[in-house]
Amino acid sequence: MNTASRPGRESVAQRGWLAAHKWLILRRLSQTLILGLFLAGPLAGIWIVKGNLASSLILGELPLTDPYILLQSLLAGHTLAGTAIAGALIVLVFYGWLGGRAYCSWVCPLNVVTDAANWLRRRLDLREGLRITRKARYWVLAMTLVVAFATGSIAWELVNPVTIVFRSLVFGLGFAWVVALAVFLFDLLVSARGWCTHLCPVGAFYGLIGAVAVVRVGATGRDDCTDCLDCYVVCPEPQVITPALRGADDGIGPVVLGADCTNCGRCIDVCAPDVFTFTTRFNNTPNNSGKPDEAPAMREAA
Repeated sequence: MNTASRPGRESVAQRGWLAAHKWLILRRLSQTLILGLFLAGPLAGIWIVKGNLASSLILGELPLTDPYILLQSLLAGHTLAGTAIAGALIVLVFYGWLGGRAYCSWVCPLNVVTDAANWLRRRLDLREGLRITRKARYWVLAMTLVVAFATGSIAWELVNPVTIVFRSLVFGLGFAWVVALAVFLFDLLVSARGWCTHLCPVGAFYGLIGAVAVVRVGATGRDDCTDCLDCYVVCPEPQVITPALRGADDGIGPVVLGADCTNCGRCIDVCAPDVFTFTTRFNNTPNNSGKPDEAPAMREAA
C-alpha cells in the first residue's frame, strides 16, 4: 500500500489516536452540532435556530445571513430587509476573524462527504484523475453572479449541492443522499478534491474573506520539520503550506496567509514534531519559532 495513504502514523504513535485527530474530531462535532441545532426545531419542537445556512434566526433575535446569498440577491434586484443586511455583516465579521474558508471545513455538510472520498482515494491509491485548475471555482463564482444579475433570480441556489443537501436533511425532502453520492463519486473517481478545491463557488467566495482573516495556521516550528510530507497529503489546499514551511531562507514568515486555507487543522493533527499550530496573521515575523535569531551574532563575528 502506498505510504501516503496513511499520513499521521508517527503522530498517532507519539501522541495517541485522540490527540492526533483532535482538530478533525472537533470539526465533526461542529458540523454535527450545527446540523443538530437546525434539526431540533422540526424534529423536536426546540427552535433554537430557525431557517437554514442561507438565512437563519438564533433564539428569535440574532439574524445570520450568508453574504454570498445576499450579494446574489442584490445583483438580482431584490429588496433586502435591514435584518438580512445586519445578518450578513455579522457573518462577514465572524469569518473575517476566524478564517473565511473555515466555513468549508467546520460548517459545510458536504465537507464530510468530500473528506471521505479523499480518504478512500488515498487508501485505494487512485491516480489524481481529471486535472481542474483551482481558478475554475472563481470563474464559477463569477458566473453565478452574472446569472443572478441577468435573470433577476438566485438561480445558483436551485442547483447548489450544499443548499440541496442541507435543506433536504433539515426539511426531509429526500434528495440529500443523491446529491451527496454524486459529489462523493466525482471526488473519488473523476477528480481528486474536485468539488471543494476546484469548483465550489461558495468556497471561492469565503476564500476572498479569508484573504484578510486574523486566525491562521502557522508553521511556527518549521525548523523541526522532518520532510515527511504528511501535511501535504492531508491538506485540501497544499499549495498554501509551501511559503510558510519553506520560506525562511527568503525571509517569509511562518504563518499560512493563503486565502485558500480552510483552517481545518489537519496539518496540526498529523505532524509528529508539532511544526504547525493555530496563531494569528500578526505573528508572522520570519523568525518566530521560539529559537534565537543567530544572524546578528554571525554578522558581528564576520
